[in-house]
Amino acid sequence: MTVKTTETVRWRTEAERRIYSSKLLEALRRSSRTPSHPGKRTREVRETADRVLAVAARGRTRWSRAILAKRARLLRVRKVKKQKSSGDLRLPERERRWKLPEVEKKVKVLSRLVPGCRKVSFVNLLEEASDYIAALEMQIKVMATLSEILTATGGEVKRCRGN
Repeated sequence: MTVKTTETVRWRTEAERRIYSSKLLEALRRSSRTPSHPGKRTREVRETADRVLAVAARGRTRWSRAILAKRARLLRVRKVKKQKSSGDLRLPERERRWKLPEVEKKVKVLSRLVPGCRKVSFVNLLEEASDYIAALEMQIKVMATLSEILTATGGEVKRCRGN
């Protein structure tokens, strides 16, 4: 028997999808008003979608707080550009030879994939990863639906009176 947490179920509800899609569409409208390079535009759309997803999570998860904090850090770094130190980042010979067991390697990779989860326990990592995956699945469905709508309407989506 599998147990679903309320966070995982939350991302699967129709109401949550509608809320996310309306917030995403509004955020994309705002960001499309500023002209940018096509390659940069792709990154802007991805970052906007992630930020809106983090806002929809309301900061209840570590990954959503990490995404929102990253945005705040980027804004501060742009104001004050710091120079990186050019230290040697290679591991000492002794540490390079030491091998992690396969499961630990995979846990380490997973912890790097889920924002804000590099230094959490295994149990917390699994909980965060399951919620993050469910949120990303919902994001994919919403973006695919918006893409179909925009393609069918020629890129114009009129605002409904009810919204």
